Amino acid sequence: MTTSIVRRVELTEFEFEVKNLSISGSGMTIVCNQGSSIQARRSAVKIETDDGLCGEYVTNWGGLKGSYAQAQMLCPHLIGRDAESREEIYDDFKREIRQLDHFGHGPLDIALWDLAGKKYNTSVGKLLGAYRKKLVTYASTYHGDDNGELHCPEAFANFAEQCYEMGYRYFKIHGWNNGDAKREARNVLHVAEKVGDRMGLMLDPACELRTFNDTLYVGKACDEGNYIWYEDPFRDGGTSAFAHNKLRSMIKTPLLITEHVRGLEPKADFVLAGGTDILRADPEYDMGITGTMKTAHLAESLGLDIELHAPGPAQRQCMAAIRNTNYYELALVGPKSPNVIAPVYTCGYSDQLDAIDSDGCVPVPDGPGLGVSYDWDYIEANKTDQVIFE
Repeated sequence: MTTSIVRRVELTEFEFEVKNLSISGSGMTIVCNQGSSIQARRSAVKIETDDGLCGEYVTNWGGLKGSYAQAQMLCPHLIGRDAESREEIYDDFKREIRQLDHFGHGPLDIALWDLAGKKYNTSVGKLLGAYRKKLVTYASTYHGDDNGELHCPEAFANFAEQCYEMGYRYFKIHGWNNGDAKREARNVLHVAEKVGDRMGLMLDPACELRTFNDTLYVGKACDEGNYIWYEDPFRDGGTSAFAHNKLRSMIKTPLLITEHVRGLEPKADFVLAGGTDILRADPEYDMGITGTMKTAHLAESLGLDIELHAPGPAQRQCMAAIRNTNYYELALVGPKSPNVIAPVYTCGYSDQLDAIDSDGCVPVPDGPGLGVSYDWDYIEANKTDQVIFE
């Protein structure tokens, strides 16, 4: 086949309304709130080559203003390059924005993988060596609220029961945004008491607990409730290997850290310093599918598991080819409130609460590239900004 040279890159920022949600707290946390609504913003990428191919990707939780700006810094460096030279592009892009958080890199790399899959008429997963066709999934809740949906331990337990009836066998709690350790611990223990004999449970305070003492207190509750993991608990921002190593020595629940540690080498340093039991990666956050697979192989080389953050077609394609991973994160969901997923899929793809089958799994798309198609008319009609590089 001929070499595919990048001739045009298009970045589009767009927004859409999501009902029954609101923003709460200093961390701009999204919570369930019936009758309210938020305006969500995402970005879309098209990479076109001189032989008529087009790689596409629409962001999810990585669709931030900062990542959109960083992508604009990188796009000019794609023009004229071989679209399949992903390793070289990965290496150059990593250096180009080494002073920043690398968020703009991921969506571009994902689009390049989508392009490659389309070129060879196969899925990204198959290019990676995929062997899974569906993925065991956990329901990952919105943060606790005071609006009557996830406002108390009984509400969380009831939602876990609802998820169990739908087919979920794993359930992750995001607690309240104010860092009340006693409230968090009560919730951890109550949910474990109600469903812990039937569901695997995880806790992700999302860096809300304010002190190490509070973090240890809630960790002891996780121990008592036999939680699968304890994720990014306190206000270090999920980046202190020393603090988490100390926490590991004082509780038995495995730690899942490094969602906020960017890229391969810093994650390697973190795990080798004893800061986590399980590694975390995200194709949007960690320099694309290329960066995510590097991190998965790092974990594998050390005999550790890796869990991918958030849902999306890129995550599914990666997980299909990763041996040392367990669960797909269906995030974020509530009893009545939808996931903040852009309504742009024209192929039946879904990351809403009802996306699982009766076995509690989601399918891995098997079409060319990422295996999904997008409604570009919708994106164009709702755009807030667009930049084209040629």
